[in-house]
Amino acid sequence: MSDIQPSRLDLLRFLERVQIGDLERTRGWIQAEEQRLASEAKRVPPAPPPDWLLEHGIGVGRAPVRVHVGSCWDTRSRCLPVERDAARRALAEGVEACTHCRPDNALGVLD
Repeated sequence: MSDIQPSRLDLLRFLERVQIGDLERTRGWIQAEEQRLASEAKRVPPAPPPDWLLEHGIGVGRAPVRVHVGSCWDTRSRCLPVERDAARRALAEGVEACTHCRPDNALGVLD
């Protein structure tokens, strides 16, 4: 083993290299966080659900088969958004109201 002790200046330069490495690592973390925040800010929130949905059947004519409240959990891919008057008209014409979300109650159209 060597009896030569590093000088105080050598120890200070070693400390400086360690601190520079720590500073570079911290700056990398800061840059990564800034990028994460920037990409998060670019995200567009999803559009709110429509107020009313009209579910269409399968096939050529695709007649309406059910009216839903826009936030109903029992909707399918064959649903299209409609205005309040169109939903009321569909119910008045005999289109079935969803038994889960009860749009007929919400629209004030009861059988």
